[in-house]
Amino acid sequence: MQQYAQLQDTVTKYSSVALVRMEKIRASQVLQLRKDLKGKVEFIGIKNRVTAKALEQSGVPGITQLLPNIQGQCMLLFTNMSPFRLGIILRENKVMLPARGGDIASVDVVVESRNTGIAPGPMLSEFKEANIPTKIDQGTIWIARDSVPVKKGEVINEKLAAMLGKLDIKPIEATLILDAAMEDGVQYTREELGIDTEAVLDDVVSAHQEALNLSVEAGYATPENITQILVKVSGHAHSLSTQSGYVTAENRDAVLALAHSHAVSLSGVASEYDPQ
Repeated sequence: MQQYAQLQDTVTKYSSVALVRMEKIRASQVLQLRKDLKGKVEFIGIKNRVTAKALEQSGVPGITQLLPNIQGQCMLLFTNMSPFRLGIILRENKVMLPARGGDIASVDVVVESRNTGIAPGPMLSEFKEANIPTKIDQGTIWIARDSVPVKKGEVINEKLAAMLGKLDIKPIEATLILDAAMEDGVQYTREELGIDTEAVLDDVVSAHQEALNLSVEAGYATPENITQILVKVSGHAHSLSTQSGYVTAENRDAVLALAHSHAVSLSGVASEYDPQ
């Protein structure tokens, strides 16, 4: 009943509520996020039946739309920031975790040459099986040269995972992904919340450049493009005055150079002229 009351009280305090599936999330990851987002985001994880009943009877407009998403192991996040902003923050707060057998490597796993501090013994064969070159020096196993026993996207087997753990190498990138969210009665799906900020930024930059180019070509002056328009107009004026032979202080050399070029060309044609 205490958790039920806590959830009913919490859901009325914030403008946004988001749901995260916890099947592949580790406790250490959530613990770090709790610390980083303290005062901004409240994390609550209780049984699904209690969660569904508390939300259903909270009286918050539209909150029942989230109920079908409450399946499996879930956690609710409460905040006054936009769900989209929350999603971005969660993606930015990635953590690298030790590997477990069967995990997929998030990055190329680089094992650098160094002293492992491990005494020679059965571990030598495990290094060999993982294609990590070693040597014995000063009574310990040394990694002879840099190696990549597993690349991004490949499966890490149990033996390699245990070895990487002993070498304090963390090849698994983890982040919380919002499965669903609601803000002021409006629900958002996982797909809608998964904004690629870099792609959006690239689109905005591209659109801005295209708009700038169009305004310059159309001669529609704005504070942002006036310099480019004046440069373009000046160039056209210079070219026109040069081609028409209208001499100014700015185009004098160009007019003379063009006239000289025409004279040379004409002279060549005349020298080849045979009246017969």
